[in-house]
Amino acid sequence: MATTNRTTGHKSNLQKASQAVGAVFLLVGILGFIPGITSNYSSLGFAGHGSEALLLGIFQVSVLHNIVHLLFGVAGILMARTHTQARNFLLYGGVVYLVLWLYGLLIGHDTPANFVPVNNADNWLHLLLGLGMIALAVMLSRDTARGTSARR
Repeated sequence: MATTNRTTGHKSNLQKASQAVGAVFLLVGILGFIPGITSNYSSLGFAGHGSEALLLGIFQVSVLHNIVHLLFGVAGILMARTHTQARNFLLYGGVVYLVLWLYGLLIGHDTPANFVPVNNADNWLHLLLGLGMIALAVMLSRDTARGTSARR
């Protein structure tokens, strides 16, 4: 009998983490389109450093930035369906956020290269997200390797 990667009942902690991280990204993507939660909403641009909209009054966002959060959230939720995909979402998603952190540090915030856009608050949040997602992938994968009942 062939085995599959899909779990139909019990989800591993790794899958739950992927689902939770995905849900948070989905929520952040939605909140980025709500005036009041996003200050300077009238200056929300599609992309680029000219967008002066700030999620929670702190994090610079644009329509593109919000769409990326929405897509990342959907990916996290969908990839939580299997243990391996959940690990990949957290691990490689964390790597993507570390690359985005480095990108944000290296580019000028007032240049066309800042197309996402990002500001200093975004940069440091990207570092924490990247490290946190990778840590979840490593720690929760280790728990499974020790013999919990989650399928790979």
